[in-house]
Amino acid sequence: MAGGAREVLTLQLGHFAGFVGAHWWNQQDAALCAPTDAKEPPGELCPDVLYRAGRTPHGQETYTPRLILMDLKGSLSSLKQEGGLYGDRQLDAAIAWQGKLTTHKEELYPQNPYLQDLLSAEGVLSSDGIWRVKSIPNGKGPPPLTAAIAPKLLIPTESSIRVWSDFLRVHLHPRSICMIQKYNHDGEAGRLEAFGQGESILKEPRYLEELEDRLHFYVEECDYLQGFQILCDLHDGFSGVGAKATELLQDEYSGRGIITWGLLPGPYSLGEPQKNIYRLLNTAFGLAHMSAHSSLVCPLSLGGSLGLRPEPPVTFPHLHYDATLPFHCAAILATALDTVTVPYRLRSSPVSMVHLADMLNFSGKKVVIAAATVPFPLVPGQSLPDALVQLGGAPAWTPLSACGDPSGTRCFAQSVVLRGLDRACHTSQLAPGTPLPSPLHACSTGEDVLAQYLQQQQPRVRSSAHLLLAPCKVAPPYPCLFSPSLSRHGLVLDGPPSGAGTWLVKVQGRWHSVPAQRKELTSTGKHPFIHSMAPEGSGLPLEHWPAKETAHRIHGVRAPARSVWAAEPKVGTPLAGSPFSPSTAVESIPVLGALCSSSTLSRTLGDLARDLSKLDVRRWASFMDAGVEQGDVEEALQELGSLAQCYQGGDGLVD
Repeated sequence: MAGGAREVLTLQLGHFAGFVGAHWWNQQDAALCAPTDAKEPPGELCPDVLYRAGRTPHGQETYTPRLILMDLKGSLSSLKQEGGLYGDRQLDAAIAWQGKLTTHKEELYPQNPYLQDLLSAEGVLSSDGIWRVKSIPNGKGPPPLTAAIAPKLLIPTESSIRVWSDFLRVHLHPRSICMIQKYNHDGEAGRLEAFGQGESILKEPRYLEELEDRLHFYVEECDYLQGFQILCDLHDGFSGVGAKATELLQDEYSGRGIITWGLLPGPYSLGEPQKNIYRLLNTAFGLAHMSAHSSLVCPLSLGGSLGLRPEPPVTFPHLHYDATLPFHCAAILATALDTVTVPYRLRSSPVSMVHLADMLNFSGKKVVIAAATVPFPLVPGQSLPDALVQLGGAPAWTPLSACGDPSGTRCFAQSVVLRGLDRACHTSQLAPGTPLPSPLHACSTGEDVLAQYLQQQQPRVRSSAHLLLAPCKVAPPYPCLFSPSLSRHGLVLDGPPSGAGTWLVKVQGRWHSVPAQRKELTSTGKHPFIHSMAPEGSGLPLEHWPAKETAHRIHGVRAPARSVWAAEPKVGTPLAGSPFSPSTAVESIPVLGALCSSSTLSRTLGDLARDLSKLDVRRWASFMDAGVEQGDVEEALQELGSLAQCYQGGDGLVD
């Protein structure tokens, strides 16, 4: 059992939610399995908040996520619905029927090579058919197995990732996975596309009773359940599933916190009008309904807009990612999620989910935005005051809620977490008598530095701040997204001058780093190509790479609009000798994350309502046929309009 922890039950609803959840649980597992010294105090985060201890029928101790996961038929690939931890051949029920039997066996998906390697590293299948799990270094799990030799783990490539289960390295409890068999994950037919379809799923006794049974199983074993965190797809029919799930939780578990993370995958194209209209409708209906039944709702996306007009995805100075790959987008969102959820997962002096929501959602402001700096830019030997002063008056984080440019907006309340900084750099190390560059350098603790910085940036905002030593773990299967200018622990190493940047070019099989000012990048035809001289003195021709398939920006350099690409091998397949080879892989990073109640939501929710009001929903009969009526559209419009108005008033402290 949780032993006094303030437990949280996680629900994952949808396939993109599965991608984010897989990265999330992988990061929890990496932190859980980190080697620790027996003399060290317990970690800052309490894993029992998210995990449950159990035992298999054969007496093997287990430690699995407290999780209920819903997805569609065909989304599990080689993962068994009952998981691989508790099942073995001795549990197969005896068949009493003596007559003729006909066996129908579905063809198995081939297992991802990464998962094959993982199973060899973490356990063995004994001769009696029982899967025996190796121990976890922090004391959880059974006695260690010494017979099996853990091979070096493979790094999964993007081409090998079809579904989220292809890179999930955490074993799940048999009651975690709930499959919706009436809809298909793949193919054009039988898709869960509309909000009404999702709502109808949890109106069917079969699925409703299955969800309630799993809820009761996990809730009844908790000593102190503080609430539920829901990862839910907003863009498809799972927004309807989330709406009914939050309604059920509010009815049955009144007084518990319900924090809903509405997830949207990467950018979309105007060339798919029906898909875009459905995305708009599902997002609008999902936000309107889930905000009514949740303590707090936060959209999470790397896109630039929730509306019909597509906006470019957000950028990070030290990340290069492919916004069209769920594997990449979900990794970044999971890292932000792992940071902003810290307050209610702390081992000491945690902030409950209910109290966190109460601080942010006053005056009806139940929707918040998320933001993060991934990684937080810190140079080796630099102090936190120096790093914050270096940011100047610019926003310290990148918005992650598809709300556009936050400049010129106001913040009403915020919860901020900075993690992954060594204690030695929390405060200034200036010699006595040295003039202080800023008031931050006079603070005696890192917590005071962060609080003072937030007060300077937003003087009239109610703020909650937490500073942690523990970084975010980004070891494989986390994708290789980081700039070569980062160290193994995510610190910014000495690199090219600020604003200049370095572009990587491949010349006859070898990689060269070329300062940006030496290159002339132009656009040829529909897609930009690289045109340049080779590095000075090499005498070698440059090998051209088409930007559409293989080009990505390096160091986040903001080159002119016509020249934002750099030559690089295909993401996820590092070449030997390139700066992206596994030998230089980043293992952990410092991250700054925030949840904000912001006036930008007035514009975002208002624009969403206006886009919805301009639609003639009668043209989209298939969406309406799924169970949505004209009155439901008008109700959603009214709810979005009311939410948008909540962010136009005073800040709650000084009007």
